[in-house]
Amino acid sequence: MTDLLGSAGGAAAVFAATNLDDIVVLTVLFVAARASGRPRRWQIVTGQYLGIGALAAASAVVAAGLLVVPDPWTGLLGLLPIGLGVRALLARTDDDAPPAVVGSLLGVTGVTIANGADNIAVYVPVFRSLDPGTGLVYLVVFAALVAIWCAAAALLGGHPRVVRLVGRAGHWLVPAIFVVIGLVILVSSGVVGRLADLAG
Repeated sequence: MTDLLGSAGGAAAVFAATNLDDIVVLTVLFVAARASGRPRRWQIVTGQYLGIGALAAASAVVAAGLLVVPDPWTGLLGLLPIGLGVRALLARTDDDAPPAVVGSLLGVTGVTIANGADNIAVYVPVFRSLDPGTGLVYLVVFAALVAIWCAAAALLGGHPRVVRLVGRAGHWLVPAIFVVIGLVILVSSGVVGRLADLAG
Protein backbone atom coordinates (compact mmCIF):
# COMPACT_ATOMS: atom_id res chain seq x y z
CA MET A 1 0.00 0.00 0.00
CA THR A 2 2.86 2.36 0.86
CA ASP A 3 4.51 1.57 -2.48
CA LEU A 4 1.26 2.30 -4.31
CA LEU A 5 0.82 5.65 -2.57
CA GLY A 6 4.46 6.52 -3.21
CA SER A 7 4.10 5.69 -6.89
CA ALA A 8 0.89 7.71 -7.14
CA GLY A 9 2.56 10.66 -5.42
CA GLY A 10 5.53 10.46 -7.77
CA ALA A 11 3.23 10.33 -10.78
CA ALA A 12 1.28 13.35 -9.53
CA ALA A 13 4.50 15.32 -9.02
CA VAL A 14 5.77 14.47 -12.52
CA PHE A 15 2.45 15.38 -14.13
CA ALA A 16 2.06 18.66 -12.23
CA ALA A 17 5.63 19.76 -12.93
CA THR A 18 5.31 19.15 -16.66
CA ASN A 19 1.76 20.40 -17.21
CA LEU A 20 1.42 23.64 -15.24
CA ASP A 21 1.37 25.60 -18.50
CA ASP A 22 -1.54 23.48 -19.71
CA ILE A 23 -3.79 25.23 -17.20
CA VAL A 24 -3.29 28.48 -19.13
CA VAL A 25 -4.01 26.83 -22.48
CA LEU A 26 -7.07 25.00 -21.17
CA THR A 27 -8.44 28.11 -19.48
CA VAL A 28 -8.13 30.06 -22.74
CA LEU A 29 -9.90 27.26 -24.60
CA PHE A 30 -12.75 27.12 -22.07
CA VAL A 31 -13.17 30.91 -22.21
CA ALA A 32 -13.35 30.72 -26.01
CA ALA A 33 -15.85 27.86 -25.78
CA ARG A 34 -18.00 29.91 -23.41
CA ALA A 35 -17.92 32.99 -25.64
CA SER A 36 -18.09 31.52 -29.14
CA GLY A 37 -19.10 27.90 -28.71
CA ARG A 38 -15.85 26.74 -30.31
CA PRO A 39 -14.22 24.46 -29.44
CA ARG A 40 -16.94 22.58 -27.62
CA ARG A 41 -16.26 21.54 -24.05
CA TRP A 42 -16.20 17.84 -24.92
CA GLN A 43 -13.64 18.57 -27.64
CA ILE A 44 -11.39 20.32 -25.12
CA VAL A 45 -11.54 17.43 -22.63
CA THR A 46 -11.22 14.70 -25.27
CA GLY A 47 -8.42 16.57 -27.06
CA GLN A 48 -6.54 16.94 -23.79
CA TYR A 49 -6.84 13.20 -23.12
CA LEU A 50 -5.76 12.32 -26.65
CA GLY A 51 -2.81 14.72 -26.54
CA ILE A 52 -1.53 13.65 -23.11
CA GLY A 53 -2.13 10.02 -24.06
CA ALA A 54 -0.08 10.44 -27.24
CA LEU A 55 2.76 12.06 -25.28
CA ALA A 56 2.75 9.30 -22.65
CA ALA A 57 2.61 6.57 -25.32
CA ALA A 58 5.45 8.14 -27.31
CA SER A 59 7.51 8.44 -24.12
CA ALA A 60 6.90 4.79 -23.25
CA VAL A 61 7.93 3.70 -26.75
CA VAL A 62 11.09 5.82 -26.60
CA ALA A 63 11.85 4.54 -23.09
CA ALA A 64 11.59 0.97 -24.40
CA GLY A 65 14.18 1.83 -27.04
CA LEU A 66 11.80 1.29 -29.95
CA LEU A 67 12.04 4.85 -31.25
CA VAL A 68 14.54 7.68 -31.15
CA VAL A 69 13.21 11.22 -30.75
CA PRO A 70 15.27 13.71 -32.78
CA ASP A 71 15.98 16.16 -29.95
CA PRO A 72 15.62 19.16 -30.09
CA TRP A 73 13.65 19.07 -33.33
CA THR A 74 10.42 18.26 -31.48
CA GLY A 75 10.54 21.95 -30.53
CA LEU A 76 9.39 22.73 -34.06
CA LEU A 77 5.92 21.75 -32.83
CA GLY A 78 5.92 25.24 -31.29
CA LEU A 79 5.13 26.51 -34.77
CA LEU A 80 1.60 25.10 -34.42
CA PRO A 81 0.36 27.40 -31.61
CA ILE A 82 2.22 30.32 -33.24
CA GLY A 83 0.43 29.68 -36.52
CA LEU A 84 -2.95 29.36 -34.82
CA GLY A 85 -2.40 32.58 -32.87
CA VAL A 86 -1.28 34.56 -35.91
CA ARG A 87 -4.19 33.25 -37.96
CA ALA A 88 -6.64 34.34 -35.25
CA LEU A 89 -5.06 37.80 -35.07
CA LEU A 90 -5.32 38.24 -38.83
CA ALA A 91 -8.94 37.01 -38.85
CA ARG A 92 -10.01 39.47 -36.15
CA THR A 93 -13.54 40.82 -36.44
CA ASP A 94 -15.12 43.92 -34.95
CA ASP A 95 -17.02 42.09 -32.20
CA ASP A 96 -15.61 41.77 -28.71
CA ALA A 97 -15.78 38.00 -28.50
CA PRO A 98 -12.43 36.26 -28.22
CA PRO A 99 -11.51 34.48 -31.44
CA ALA A 100 -11.78 30.71 -31.61
CA VAL A 101 -8.05 30.08 -32.00
CA VAL A 102 -8.69 26.34 -31.89
CA GLY A 103 -12.07 25.17 -33.08
CA SER A 104 -11.90 21.39 -33.39
CA LEU A 105 -10.96 18.20 -31.58
CA LEU A 106 -7.95 17.77 -33.85
CA GLY A 107 -6.81 21.32 -33.10
CA VAL A 108 -7.06 20.84 -29.33
CA THR A 109 -5.16 17.55 -29.58
CA GLY A 110 -2.47 19.17 -31.72
CA VAL A 111 -1.99 22.10 -29.35
CA THR A 112 -1.83 19.72 -26.37
CA ILE A 113 0.89 17.67 -28.09
CA ALA A 114 2.80 20.77 -29.19
CA ASN A 115 2.61 22.30 -25.73
CA GLY A 116 3.78 19.03 -24.16
CA ALA A 117 6.52 18.06 -26.59
CA ASP A 118 9.12 18.94 -23.97
CA ASN A 119 7.35 16.59 -21.54
CA ILE A 120 8.85 13.67 -23.44
CA ALA A 121 12.32 14.64 -22.20
CA VAL A 122 11.03 14.17 -18.63
CA TYR A 123 8.75 11.19 -19.19
CA VAL A 124 11.29 9.01 -21.03
CA PRO A 125 13.82 8.61 -18.18
CA VAL A 126 10.93 8.26 -15.70
CA PHE A 127 9.25 5.46 -17.69
CA ARG A 128 12.63 3.82 -18.30
CA SER A 129 13.11 3.45 -14.54
CA LEU A 130 9.64 1.99 -13.83
CA ASP A 131 8.49 -1.61 -13.78
CA PRO A 132 5.27 -2.34 -15.75
CA GLY A 133 3.04 -2.25 -12.63
CA THR A 134 4.34 1.13 -11.50
CA GLY A 135 4.08 2.42 -15.06
CA LEU A 136 0.41 1.49 -15.05
CA VAL A 137 -0.06 3.42 -11.79
CA TYR A 138 1.54 6.46 -13.45
CA LEU A 139 -0.83 6.23 -16.41
CA VAL A 140 -3.90 5.95 -14.16
CA VAL A 141 -2.77 8.96 -12.12
CA PHE A 142 -2.08 10.94 -15.32
CA ALA A 143 -5.61 10.15 -16.55
CA ALA A 144 -7.14 11.29 -13.24
CA LEU A 145 -5.11 14.49 -13.23
CA VAL A 146 -6.15 15.36 -16.80
CA ALA A 147 -9.74 15.41 -15.51
CA ILE A 148 -8.72 17.61 -12.57
CA TRP A 149 -6.78 19.97 -14.89
CA CYS A 150 -9.82 20.29 -17.18
CA ALA A 151 -12.16 20.91 -14.23
CA ALA A 152 -9.84 23.58 -12.79
CA ALA A 153 -9.50 25.29 -16.16
CA ALA A 154 -13.27 25.20 -16.70
CA LEU A 155 -13.75 26.88 -13.31
CA LEU A 156 -11.14 29.51 -14.14
CA GLY A 157 -12.68 30.02 -17.57
CA GLY A 158 -16.02 30.78 -15.92
CA HIS A 159 -14.65 33.08 -13.23
CA PRO A 160 -16.16 36.59 -13.58
CA ARG A 161 -12.77 38.36 -13.52
CA VAL A 162 -11.33 36.07 -16.19
CA VAL A 163 -14.46 36.45 -18.31
CA ARG A 164 -14.31 40.27 -17.97
CA LEU A 165 -10.60 40.35 -18.86
CA VAL A 166 -11.09 38.21 -21.93
CA GLY A 167 -14.19 40.19 -22.85
CA ARG A 168 -12.15 43.41 -22.85
CA ALA A 169 -8.92 42.18 -24.41
CA GLY A 170 -9.72 38.71 -25.75
CA HIS A 171 -9.50 39.73 -29.41
CA TRP A 172 -5.72 40.08 -29.04
CA LEU A 173 -4.99 38.42 -25.68
CA VAL A 174 -6.12 34.91 -26.61
CA PRO A 175 -4.10 34.71 -29.88
CA ALA A 176 -1.13 36.39 -28.15
CA ILE A 177 -1.11 33.68 -25.47
CA PHE A 178 -0.87 31.02 -28.17
CA VAL A 179 1.96 32.86 -29.92
CA VAL A 180 3.87 33.23 -26.63
CA ILE A 181 3.39 29.54 -25.83
CA GLY A 182 4.75 28.64 -29.26
CA LEU A 183 7.77 30.91 -28.82
CA VAL A 184 8.50 29.42 -25.40
CA ILE A 185 8.37 25.92 -26.90
CA LEU A 186 10.75 26.92 -29.69
CA VAL A 187 13.25 28.66 -27.41
CA SER A 188 13.20 26.24 -24.47
CA SER A 189 13.60 23.19 -26.74
CA GLY A 190 16.88 24.51 -28.13
CA VAL A 191 15.68 24.26 -31.71
CA VAL A 192 16.25 28.01 -32.31
CA GLY A 193 19.91 27.65 -31.35
CA ARG A 194 20.25 24.58 -33.57
CA LEU A 195 18.73 26.47 -36.53
CA ALA A 196 21.09 29.40 -35.87
CA ASP A 197 24.04 27.00 -35.92
CA LEU A 198 22.89 25.54 -39.22
CA ALA A 199 22.41 29.01 -40.70
CA GLY A 200 25.88 30.05 -39.52
